[in-house]
Amino acid sequence: MPTVHSLDRVVIRFAGDSGDGMQLTGDRFTADSASFGNDISTLPNFPAEIRAPQGTLPGVSSFQVHFANYDIMTPGDRPDVLVAMNPAALKANIADLPPGGVIIADTAEFTKRNLTKVGYEDDPLTDDTLADYQVHSLDLTGMTVAAVKEFGLNRKDSSRAKNMFALGLLSWMYNRPTEHTLSFLAEKFAKVPAIRDANITAYKTGYAFGETTEAFAVRYEVAPAPMPPGDYRQISGNVAMAYGLMTGAQKSGLPLFLGAYPITPASDVLHELSKHKRFGVTTFQAEDEIAAVGAALGASFAGHLGVTTSSGPGIALKAETVGLAVMTELPLVVCDIQRAGPSTGMPTKTEQSDLLQVMYGRNGEAPVPVLAAQSPSDCFNTAVEAVRIAITYRTPVVVLSDGYLANGAEPWQVPDLSTIEPIDPGFATETNGVDAKGNPIFLPYKRDQQTLARPWAIPGTAGLEHRIGGIEKDAETGNVSYDPANHEAMVRTRQAKVDGIAAALPELAVDDPSGDARVLVLGWGSTYGPITAAVRRVRATGRSVAQTHLRHLNPFPRNLGEVLRSYDKVIVPEMNLGQLAMMLRSKYLVDIQSYSRVRGLPISLSELAVDLESEIDSLSGAEAQA
Repeated sequence: MPTVHSLDRVVIRFAGDSGDGMQLTGDRFTADSASFGNDISTLPNFPAEIRAPQGTLPGVSSFQVHFANYDIMTPGDRPDVLVAMNPAALKANIADLPPGGVIIADTAEFTKRNLTKVGYEDDPLTDDTLADYQVHSLDLTGMTVAAVKEFGLNRKDSSRAKNMFALGLLSWMYNRPTEHTLSFLAEKFAKVPAIRDANITAYKTGYAFGETTEAFAVRYEVAPAPMPPGDYRQISGNVAMAYGLMTGAQKSGLPLFLGAYPITPASDVLHELSKHKRFGVTTFQAEDEIAAVGAALGASFAGHLGVTTSSGPGIALKAETVGLAVMTELPLVVCDIQRAGPSTGMPTKTEQSDLLQVMYGRNGEAPVPVLAAQSPSDCFNTAVEAVRIAITYRTPVVVLSDGYLANGAEPWQVPDLSTIEPIDPGFATETNGVDAKGNPIFLPYKRDQQTLARPWAIPGTAGLEHRIGGIEKDAETGNVSYDPANHEAMVRTRQAKVDGIAAALPELAVDDPSGDARVLVLGWGSTYGPITAAVRRVRATGRSVAQTHLRHLNPFPRNLGEVLRSYDKVIVPEMNLGQLAMMLRSKYLVDIQSYSRVRGLPISLSELAVDLESEIDSLSGAEAQA
């Protein structure tokens, strides 16, 4: 019997060729860990090319999962275990594995030809290259092919099940439940019994190999994490975004119309919403990005909840129509799932570089509210809030997510929908003014005195006929107007409407347990996880540091300036070259310190923690010298 060790946390990275099923393998291990009750965080990482050259470094696909018996904030900086299905996977990932880490490698793929492809002169599994690691060289392909021989598959199809053999082995090593994956495989491959049975057999054989081999003398247990009572499910950011949009539509009583054009990493929002026609959802896969947003805005004009989704390149194309939504003052939710740019950039890698684009990337004075989700599950809440603001204030709203949140997964406590406040679309149903002769008329730009929102009249409502379009309108009648004073009044009113949203937002809360911190770390979007984990690590050293996080990037919370001026140093980590830092400096005239990383990866919590300690110590050292 192997020795069983209890661990608080483990990070596993599955890596192989883009055709080796690493995303499926990682997703199944994640799902099993979630069902076991662990807290989880994941980082899928895959090539942009549909089929990169086999066995090459550009073709490596990986999936990292971090599971623990406590609440975790990130998928981890470095894996404890690396499953390498070929030499390219080993070479692309070995630098991230700390000394003492575990390597499980498929020896069948370490041929002379495959080694040469990635620049290995000798086999690293047999020389001293990997002496600092615990290496398990296993013929995963050969054992899989032998295990599934009875199903009559050719060698190529048989070897494709090796990812399930690896999954079974890792499931044994870390005491994962097996019933969910077995049910999943039976359902996924139900139409092809031989493939179904081969994958199930490979999975069971990998599990049995762990039980019977002497190669693994230790088995590990990671206990469930304590969580509040409730129903939980594993959720990705894109699925959470789709659910939030549907919930907002349901709470407002409006049909949801999504106009979208497929683009990485936003496409899964379209895919998910297309499954829910029974909830009044209409999805339209348009011929291009401009048609998609135009259709969504047309749906809003017709009294639906108009939504469009994209990433940076598509958001650039949608800019003119978003400006039209600003001018017509109609609700529209624009979801920007950011990726690394510019241009096509790195489509499958993450970044936060669209902030200035969504803030200012339109002609004229065209202000829009901007919100950013902080975690995969928070995409749900952020989407609901975006719908509420769009409908209440009659404005397009941008929701920022990114590839890290979109594809990453974590446990999500399914909310009690009865606790979510309804959203009143407040459609205009009657006239609201009189003409010079005293006859009742409809004034489409006569505003609500509190929100400055104009009436939303559904076309066809008797007596509420009105003009709409991109040319400037009279401040009440909606007639075309070129009057300079009217134009300035309308420009300032549209800006005041967006600025006024701040009055309804909660004040920014600061996490400063000691109350004497001199350094504040301020983040937005997906930097929440790395910042929180780094702050925890810094505090564990006895140093004081404060933390806060922005969901609302336009308008800012009304007490933000006061918060910024309360600390000697404000550090803003971002996955760009300092876009939020620049906005804060210009608005509040505070010497914000930018902490920028643009590597296509989440910010490293370890690097950030070390750098924060240095900043805190430098303040203390300067004070001592003075």
